[in-house]
Amino acid sequence: MKSSIYSISVIDISGNNRTLSEYAGKVLLIVNVASKCGFTSQYSGLQELNEKFLSKGLIICGFPSNDFANQELGSEQDIQEFCSLNFGVSFPMFSKVKVKGKEIHPLFDYLTKHDKYGGRIMWNFSKFLINRTGVVSDRFAPFTKPTSRRMLKAVETLLDQ
Repeated sequence: MKSSIYSISVIDISGNNRTLSEYAGKVLLIVNVASKCGFTSQYSGLQELNEKFLSKGLIICGFPSNDFANQELGSEQDIQEFCSLNFGVSFPMFSKVKVKGKEIHPLFDYLTKHDKYGGRIMWNFSKFLINRTGVVSDRFAPFTKPTSRRMLKAVETLLDQ
């Protein structure tokens, strides 16, 4: 397991290699997403958070996954078009990843092994909130809406630090 979230490599939805160190000093909301899920409408709330808090330092990172009931579309291009056309998503989206099992992506391996907020991801739209120093500071279940009072308070608290 990586020692810091910032050392983890990812591939963006366009196929470019990136590292999370690009977001050092920002508050991150990392979400495993899917296009054909009962929670897919949460893209709207995530985009709303993005528009409200991007200028204050919040970066939402969407990681498509097909790990639950095959609810993600085919290619990265399909996913990108779906998110853009249906929800106006402008926050960073990444290539499809595994969020559980033997082939789990290093990012989700790191997140699920966190002492306090770890544990298996049970479904799409699980949300991990990372503070400005790269520490996991909260986790939200799939049924927690991005614009819920609890999530807004947690995001605002970290942005004010």
